[in-house]
Amino acid sequence: MAFDGGLAQRIRKRLAVHKGLTEKKMFGGLAFLLNGNMCCGVHRRELIVRLDPAQTTAALAAPHTRIFDLSGRPMKGWILVEPAGLANEPALAKWLRLGTNYAASLPKK
Repeated sequence: MAFDGGLAQRIRKRLAVHKGLTEKKMFGGLAFLLNGNMCCGVHRRELIVRLDPAQTTAALAAPHTRIFDLSGRPMKGWILVEPAGLANEPALAKWLRLGTNYAASLPKK
């Protein structure tokens, strides 16, 4: 399944400052990993954000978000942000910061 290459490029540009960043095809899209831990990704046209599970409810209160659920078993700590929630660079930066902060807090793989 195709994913939004433009969104992937916006993410690459913002995350280029992070050492230990890699990319991997996952979930039918593209995942960005920081020190081996997924921080975010692109699924179709949406941004996947991996965040502290304790922040899930607060993140889902933001407009244009929903739980990331491909298998019928939603997981806390994984959300999707629709394109409307990524319309400008500050909005994208906010979500990427949540993802990278959480991934950086995890042990390196």
